[in-house]
Amino acid sequence: MKIITSKDPQSLGSVAGNAAIALINAAIKEKGSANIILATGTSQFETIRQLIDSDIEWGKVNMFHLDEYIGLPVTHPASFRKYLRERFLEKVAPLQSVCLISGEGDPEEECARISALIQAHPIDVALVGVGENGHLAFNDPPADFTTTKPYLVVNLDAACRQQQMNEGWFSAVSEVPLQAISMSVHQILLSKHIICSVPGARKAQAVKDSLEQPVSNLFPASILQTHSDCVFYLDEASAAKLQPAQKTV
Repeated sequence: MKIITSKDPQSLGSVAGNAAIALINAAIKEKGSANIILATGTSQFETIRQLIDSDIEWGKVNMFHLDEYIGLPVTHPASFRKYLRERFLEKVAPLQSVCLISGEGDPEEECARISALIQAHPIDVALVGVGENGHLAFNDPPADFTTTKPYLVVNLDAACRQQQMNEGWFSAVSEVPLQAISMSVHQILLSKHIICSVPGARKAQAVKDSLEQPVSNLFPASILQTHSDCVFYLDEASAAKLQPAQKTV
């Protein structure tokens, strides 16, 4: 695991985005296509902008995403399908395939559908973030580190739901769904390369717990310490609580 600290969120997004571009292009060159995971949320704005401006042959890319709320229509401002369509898919050339999670039907049937798809497309590059409560995707603490299901139904804890409201996706905590479909921790760890972008002071404690605590499902993103090729991209604010030895510029 490696840590790269940039001055601010914009430079963090630029550096993380350029790293993702290089890895995606390398996968396409090596095997003719690339399978990727894209995260959503405010932490990914700058990285996604970098991808949009890249030279990637998107027609050779298969895309999956991490999670979606159960019961939330795609027209809702907080829908991650809406986020990806408007902020990414409508701004690049058509991809080879896109697997978007729907939380509007039977969640178990949807988990089975998308699990079969991702199992047929081993992931080359995963772009992820870390929640204020340390969650990875929507795997809130205590996260399930044992299931091998690619996608599962999860309950959203109070801290997670508060974060979604604070970020402006909902006007009240009571509006945040209680459940979501999430990619499992196991599935995320199957990715060949993981780029973890975590900007902002409100994530500083979660970053510290993820990198300095022993691996524990109470700090879900701490599991990334075990991955053979995971890079944390931080800004000065999110890295503020780390021990000096941990900080790499």
